[in-house]
Amino acid sequence: MTQDTLSAAQFEQLLRFFQVFSNESRLKIIGYLANGNRSVSELADLLQLKEPTVSHHLSEMKEIGLVDVRAEGNMRIYQLNTKTLQAMSKDVFAQPNLAALVKPSEMTDEERVLRTWVKNGRIVDFPVQEKKKQIVIRWLAGQIDPDRRWTEKEFSEWLSQYNEDYATLRRYLVDGDYMAREGGIYWRTQEDAPIL
Repeated sequence: MTQDTLSAAQFEQLLRFFQVFSNESRLKIIGYLANGNRSVSELADLLQLKEPTVSHHLSEMKEIGLVDVRAEGNMRIYQLNTKTLQAMSKDVFAQPNLAALVKPSEMTDEERVLRTWVKNGRIVDFPVQEKKKQIVIRWLAGQIDPDRRWTEKEFSEWLSQYNEDYATLRRYLVDGDYMAREGGIYWRTQEDAPIL
C-alpha cells in the first residue's frame, strides 16, 4: 500500500478485513482459534450457534486468509493464520495506510497540516505560518503525559524523538502555554489549548 492513495483492490481488502472484525461472533471465533484449533461443531457449541452459521463466518474469514482449514477424517479443522493476522496488522493498521483512506479533499485543515508536517510520528519541519505551527505543536502537546513532571534533560530527551531541534519544540510548547516550567521542572498545563 502506498502512503498517498489506496487502489480499489487495497480499499476492498481493508473493507473486508473490517467487516470480518465488526461481527461479535467472528471476533469470538478468532479468540477460540487463538487458543487452539477447532472444528465447526466445537465452535458452534462454544458460541451456541448453528453449524451453518459458524461455517458461514469461517468462510468469510477464510476468504481474507485469516483462517486455514485441514481435513481430519470427516471433520474439517480450522486454525487461526497468525502470519496473515500479523501481516494485516502491520500493513493495514500502519498510520499512512489508514490516513490514505481519506482523500486529501475530505480531510480537515488540521489533518492536512499534520499529514504534511508529521511523518511516521516525527515532526519533519516547522511550518512558517503560525496557525499551522500551532496545529503541529498542539499535536505534540497531546503526546505528553499530563501527570508527569520532567527535568529539563528528561523533557529534552523525550522531545528529541519528535525532532532533533528539541530546544525549539520546548520553547514552542512553553510559549504556547502547553507546558509550564519552574525550578527546572516541566509539566503539561492543559489538555486542549486553543489553536490561534
